[in-house]
Amino acid sequence: MDVVEHAHRLTAQWPKVEVYGLTSRARRAAVSIPANIAEGVGRGSPAELVRFCRIALGSAYELHTLIELSIRLQLTPVSTAPTLLDTLNILTKRLNRFIQYQEAKR
Repeated sequence: MDVVEHAHRLTAQWPKVEVYGLTSRARRAAVSIPANIAEGVGRGSPAELVRFCRIALGSAYELHTLIELSIRLQLTPVSTAPTLLDTLNILTKRLNRFIQYQEAKR
């Protein structure tokens, strides 16, 4: 949820011309992370949990790429991105470990 909040604050600073481009895509990727984790938990099956966590992981990588792209396009000042990128790095490591743990249990 912290990633979603941070991504929304960051993308709010992007130019209006990007509302239907990078802004929309970055926000959807951010929201997809906790939404897919929640859906996986709600399915009640370890296999489904892993499947939805993999989708969440893909969304986290997508968001990371979009933030990096926004830096290259000079939409995001280099000084404001590290907090979100660091949080995304931690999140992807945790999701990877969690997926490995769930798969080892089966």
